[in-house]
Amino acid sequence: MLKRISFLLIVLLLAGAIQAQEIQARLTVLANKVSSKVDKNIFNSLQTTLSNFINGRKWTRDVFQPNEKIQCNFLLNIDQELGNNMYKAKLTIQAARPIYSSTYESPIINFIDDEVTFRWIEFQPVEFNENRVQGNDPGAANLPAVIAYYINIILGFDYGSFSLRGGDDYFKKAWNIVNNAPESREIAGWKSFDGLRNRYWLAENLNNNRFALLHDALYSYYRSGMDLFYENEDEARSGIMNSLNFLNTINGENPNSMIMQFFFQGKSSELVKVFSKANPELKNRARDLLTKLDISNSTAYKELR
Repeated sequence: MLKRISFLLIVLLLAGAIQAQEIQARLTVLANKVSSKVDKNIFNSLQTTLSNFINGRKWTRDVFQPNEKIQCNFLLNIDQELGNNMYKAKLTIQAARPIYSSTYESPIINFIDDEVTFRWIEFQPVEFNENRVQGNDPGAANLPAVIAYYINIILGFDYGSFSLRGGDDYFKKAWNIVNNAPESREIAGWKSFDGLRNRYWLAENLNNNRFALLHDALYSYYRSGMDLFYENEDEARSGIMNSLNFLNTINGENPNSMIMQFFFQGKSSELVKVFSKANPELKNRARDLLTKLDISNSTAYKELR
């Protein structure tokens, strides 16, 4: 009898481990700009439903321990009511990666998507099928498609920061969502002609061999750089400098690319701290590269003098 109980406990524990999700997300919905005529309680329902969708779904085949879950934040800020239960919003996506032998978490993704249009009726299910991304109603299918897209981008960056090209499968899944995305007059962000900084171009860059060095840069930045700081600061800075050299090559061959802006968002203060104690020669080289590669934060890098 004791053996049987022990066996059942093991089975239950294994079942729990198999179902262990990868993402631990905090999702917030803001609807301050929506007309007072709209019952704001429906957005509380949306927040709960989306949180359950992200945190309750199994996104990979791997088993994650509770302390290994990827920490991320989503902020859905609804700007406008379009009628017929359609809304337009901005989605902020943030994700962090733990650094070895420290309590520090490095910002791996920090991005705002300005083109999120969706239909929401209270208590409707949020469903996503990667084999049928468009669903029955493009308006209702678009929001889960956008969320699933960014989950795969997060997974791709996280996996790619631990092993070279480790995120490729998830970048391909994001590209699949782009190529099969919901289509309607109100929906934007999935097409090349929708702008220069959108979901199409991010996934395109991540899957295009012209940007292959991006994956080397991601891996070098973390595994040969940030993860070594506790053991050897000089070697860590060298690894991060190699990453910047890879990115400089990409930028020379593909100026003004989407992926360059995406890579650096949220990293300027971290990079200033990384190189602030470097020797003068390395500090100057880092400053020159960073002011060229991350133009929007060039003022921050002036501290490296």
